Amino acid sequence: MSVLEMKVPSPGESISEVEIASWLVKDGDWVEKDQAIAEVDSDKATLELPAEAAGIITLKAAEGDAVKVGSVVCLIDTSAAKPAGAENGTVKKVAVEKVAVAEKIVADVKPNPTPVETKKPVEVASYAAGHPSISAKKLMEENGVSNVNGTGKGGRVTKQDVVAAMANGFSADAVQGWGGTRNQSREKMSMLRRKVAERLVAVKNETAMLTTFNEVDMKPIMDLRDKYKKAFADYHQVNLGFMSFFTKAVTEALNLYPSVNGQIDDKEVIFHDYADIGIAVSSPKGLMVPVVRNAEKMTLAEIEAEIKRLALKARDGKITPDEMTGGTFTITNGGVFGSMLSTPIINPPQSAILGMHNIVERPVAINGKVEIRPIMYVALSYDHRIIDGKESVSFLVKVKEMLENPERMIFGGKDPIQVLLGL
Repeated sequence: MSVLEMKVPSPGESISEVEIASWLVKDGDWVEKDQAIAEVDSDKATLELPAEAAGIITLKAAEGDAVKVGSVVCLIDTSAAKPAGAENGTVKKVAVEKVAVAEKIVADVKPNPTPVETKKPVEVASYAAGHPSISAKKLMEENGVSNVNGTGKGGRVTKQDVVAAMANGFSADAVQGWGGTRNQSREKMSMLRRKVAERLVAVKNETAMLTTFNEVDMKPIMDLRDKYKKAFADYHQVNLGFMSFFTKAVTEALNLYPSVNGQIDDKEVIFHDYADIGIAVSSPKGLMVPVVRNAEKMTLAEIEAEIKRLALKARDGKITPDEMTGGTFTITNGGVFGSMLSTPIINPPQSAILGMHNIVERPVAINGKVEIRPIMYVALSYDHRIIDGKESVSFLVKVKEMLENPERMIFGGKDPIQVLLGL
């Protein structure tokens, strides 16, 4: 008999412990080499644990257990013969035997002459079949809706799906409501959520955090997107969103105000000659901040493609710790959830974070006249120990100027006319 001990690999530097989020196989199942057998949570990400060999598996840890890196979590009997009918980690022979037993029990029971009406279960869109987009999920939660068929890619539920379903009406079973009891339930916080909680409390206690605000007229960017978004998508195979404009504006402003891109290390300040921008995204596991490396060198199309790639990996729980570490500045967008204004918390050890919010049509004064413009409030939270008020305000003003004059992003923050005249 040859038995392989599977140990928890190190998910990344400084991670010494992980938590068994879920087993994807059962004790005694046949597993193939490289088959995903478990999902493990670290304090940075959720990772899949692949089988190191084919064989019969014996589990040595339960779901929810915290295990040290290098600990044995399961055994694989590599000398065992593959059972007939074994497929996808399940031995069909066992299933057939259970069905035979169930059929015998049913045969011994006399049928009930009066049919009993059974309540049809509510079909809830699952992550396996495609889960709702952020805007769709928000709309479903606001209206207590749980049964929507997705028409998006891979069965994903879009906002339009929810709106259409609401317009068609729902059965009573499809609407979530209070249970009518005073019961309580407890649920263990994931390792990722516990780590996020610790870091947020530490930031509030260990930094001199302040927030400065401004507003951005989004009409120039919206007009530019409306004019070029189809051609952009056809040529680059990626949609032109707001995040790439904000990322590009931020990298140009960081070049002018390097302390906003720096961080404190004991009694020294570290300045970075590059901009690794963290983009906060919501995932089924909670808030994650994947990092766009060297964003200062990227085009708008490259930024959009990288953000999309990282966001999809975070949503599917496949993002790695390396893709979430080492950022120098973070952007978070609460506007997708409807936030008008907020004070974002710094992502340590960084020294600043930019908060985007929803776009609302507001009356503003333009050349002495009142006009209705799409306005977004933006917020910059910063560590006053390293960034002075003048730098923080000037940084946010520079971001605002470039967003309201998108052509400046192409010419390194300068007006195209100044570049033409050599000024």
